[in-house]
Amino acid sequence: MISARWIEKRRPYWSRIDELLTRAGRGGVRALSHSELQELALLYRQTASDLATIREDVSSQNLARYLNQLLGRAHNFIYMGRRSRPGGILTFYRETFPQVFHDTLPYTLVAAAIFFALAAAGMMMAITDPAFQRYLLGDSMMATIEKREMWTHSVVTIKPLASSTIMTNNLSVSFTTFALGMTAGIGTVWMLALNGLLLGVVLGACWQAGMADQLLSFVAPHGVLELPAIFIAGGAGLLLAKGLLFPGLLPRRASLALEGGRAVRLVLGIIPMLIVAGTIEGFVSPSNLPQRLKYALAAGLFCLLLLYVKGKHPRAVPSPQEMQGERAASA
Repeated sequence: MISARWIEKRRPYWSRIDELLTRAGRGGVRALSHSELQELALLYRQTASDLATIREDVSSQNLARYLNQLLGRAHNFIYMGRRSRPGGILTFYRETFPQVFHDTLPYTLVAAAIFFALAAAGMMMAITDPAFQRYLLGDSMMATIEKREMWTHSVVTIKPLASSTIMTNNLSVSFTTFALGMTAGIGTVWMLALNGLLLGVVLGACWQAGMADQLLSFVAPHGVLELPAIFIAGGAGLLLAKGLLFPGLLPRRASLALEGGRAVRLVLGIIPMLIVAGTIEGFVSPSNLPQRLKYALAAGLFCLLLLYVKGKHPRAVPSPQEMQGERAASA
């Protein structure tokens, strides 16, 4: 068991690294002198060693959590000025994004649960109350559904333009869902709920009109990428809200910066998914391709996505032990 005397002896060093990081967070690297930067690097190594020691004591979990957050802030600051490598983008999508996705998966699952809960509610309301369908979808779309026609036929005639518009809209929705996390998560929840409700109402209306299979074969090819991307963006928004509302032992600004960094990585990671989804939605989903081929494409894309995010990847943010080795190697 770690003695209180040892903790009190080490605490001034932890306070000092927190002070340096707070100043750097306000004024950037220029806020610290050359000697203070050297001191920060030394404190970084020492604190990593302290955390490794504290983790051996099960009664010091709160202190270990605090030091882990402190090291995370220090690591981001120390390495943010490194020159970008040519393969940095590939490294990000091959290693960083999948690991951040794994680390923040509960937030993505909560976002998906909100979406599907409202989708189910919307479908039930659409089936039991036709007036609600018309109120939410409008007379024009309802008239098209009542004629048993898909409203997507116009996309086929302007494929390149439609694809570009769809990509822009999907990116806008995803970025908005993420950014509204700064409203303490209220805006993020609203965007997820609204989009889920709309999908549920459309599905309910199409099911009543005998068009459910047409709708599902249209949504499936691009939806297997588009919907997970929206869920991840929603999880990023909830992550922002967590940093804002529940800073723990960190100052609120530092907590927001820490969680915001992970949230931004999530949003950057979904950009290729949305580009591919927009291309498929503009060219494949509204086409006359047999439904079985559309479902096969959807299944294949979904399997590839699962293989990508479930693969074994290095940690995006090294553990304290890895940080020590990383610093030693660069020394």
